[in-house]
Amino acid sequence: MPLADRFLDIRRDPHSGELLARGGDAEAHSVLQRSGFVAVVRVHETYHRAPTGLAEADESRLATEAVARLRAVGCHVDCDEAFDTDSRPDSYLPVGASVAHLAERIREAVTTDEAAGVLTELTAAHDGILAALHEVLTATADFHDGLGQASDPYTARRLRYLADEHLRVLHSDLSHTRTTLADRHAPHPGRSTCTEEVPATERERSAVCACPPPAAGPLPTTHMVGRRR
Repeated sequence: MPLADRFLDIRRDPHSGELLARGGDAEAHSVLQRSGFVAVVRVHETYHRAPTGLAEADESRLATEAVARLRAVGCHVDCDEAFDTDSRPDSYLPVGASVAHLAERIREAVTTDEAAGVLTELTAAHDGILAALHEVLTATADFHDGLGQASDPYTARRLRYLADEHLRVLHSDLSHTRTTLADRHAPHPGRSTCTEEVPATERERSAVCACPPPAAGPLPTTHMVGRRR
């Protein structure tokens, strides 16, 4: 991660008076969004602004909280004096981190059974992640039904469409993938578990383990290879 990505500015724009946050990496952007900022995605940059309709005092509280939370995770923040703070709130593990951990488990899986077990967490009918996401989308649609603006019924229908159509396709495809893996009962040919044991037939008894060397490209022709001292 480039060091420059850990630097941010949180200031009021001198021309428009808008509260804006610029800079930062993906983690910093998540902190800003959890602090209440809204992402603005442009062609050449992504920055964050305060939600519309906030009083100046509320914007200041939002900015001060963001400064504190960003510095707590190691970001360097330059800000207006009004937003500066020595507070460092405790950080917490977001819900998404536990879901992302499933990707790490699949990267470490050495058999189809292990990979299928991870995908089960996504596809389980009653309490899988996709089932929970369906509930969230449906609840958000229900929330929009009673908000009262002209566009709210459209938003509710769109959310239900995402839940009932797009999410259904995703669930179906992943369930099929999980079933296929569960039926194979095979080790991954490119992955193995190191036992750190030297077999009795190994002549080089000084060897640390019997793992095959990592795959390599063609040996260079301009150097002597395999020379022993």
